[in-house]
Amino acid sequence: MNQAARRIGRTLALVLPVVLVLSGTLAVTRVPWAAPNAESQVLTASSGTASTQAKARAPHEVLRDRLLTELQQKNPGAALTDLQRETESRPSLAQYCGQIARALGRAAVAKYGAKKAQSYSRPVCDTSFASGVVAQGH
Repeated sequence: MNQAARRIGRTLALVLPVVLVLSGTLAVTRVPWAAPNAESQVLTASSGTASTQAKARAPHEVLRDRLLTELQQKNPGAALTDLQRETESRPSLAQYCGQIARALGRAAVAKYGAKKAQSYSRPVCDTSFASGVVAQGH
């Protein structure tokens, strides 16, 4: 019995590190290399080869990030005007309008405070900007 336990122990000592290395290597499929706001590159491990690929971003995410930057550089009114123009010229973005307007509302509160942020409110995407202001203000 003692010798059988020793044999099992030796087998595990040899096999376990190999299994852990392989499973750990295959489990890590994404490693972000860039800052969260930049386009991220990922390391993908598949069938023994690794390659670096740029992650494609959805058009509404690109628009949201651009408008948030515009809000910081200019004001929420300019960002809301551009949001309205973009959703009118690209109807595929209309479904994300409320989500983007709420994000702009939250960012406006962070920059200007709730009262001043609310003064920029306008009927773009119904009342989504205002709801973002209210949600962040409380």
